[in-house]
Amino acid sequence: MEVKFKEERDKLVRHLKKIGYIKSERVEDAMLNVQRHLFVPFDEIKYAYEDRPLPIGAGQTISAPHMVAIMTEYLKLKKGDKVLEIGAGSGYQAAIISRIVGEGGKVISIERIEGLADFARENLKRAGIKDVEVMRGDGSLGFEPEAPYDKICVTCAAPDIPEPLVGQLRVGGRMVIPVGRHAQELYLLDKGEDQIVKRKVGGVIFVPLIGRYGF
Repeated sequence: MEVKFKEERDKLVRHLKKIGYIKSERVEDAMLNVQRHLFVPFDEIKYAYEDRPLPIGAGQTISAPHMVAIMTEYLKLKKGDKVLEIGAGSGYQAAIISRIVGEGGKVISIERIEGLADFARENLKRAGIKDVEVMRGDGSLGFEPEAPYDKICVTCAAPDIPEPLVGQLRVGGRMVIPVGRHAQELYLLDKGEDQIVKRKVGGVIFVPLIGRYGF
């Protein structure tokens, strides 16, 4: 079965690379080596390497692999980065990020649904991912004790970019976040010394961010 999964994973990564969603060796390596089938419910395992979102319970989903690749590429992750993720889900995106930032890096992932936070922790442990800390809380508030962050990845759509997240991003850092309720756009936010640059990079569909600065 593991051989079958590896073949399917290799095929998926080749496809994502061919159509341009995977652009860098670091993202290619992460998606080849993080086993997506360990991050989906048992009855969804047979679909783990199809390029589509899958239900993970509580009305939430694991993002389609192409969207994981897109967001990860936009983050421009480096070894040693400290990353805040909003919306742990099943833990897959955090695992991809952790693979890239390496042992010197750190990933803090905030999940509001207790059952999913537990699910993500179990999946990360089973996958041998050690440098991710999953915490339950209001992701729209970020996590001030570990700030500032080099990168912030938001995996749920906000009505606007939450100010606490902007404040917790270091100067020179980048945030990737979907914004909007119905017509959502993926935004990149780059924080400079004297200005914050925001730009839209494409339409997306995500579950809503629930919280003080969410819906």
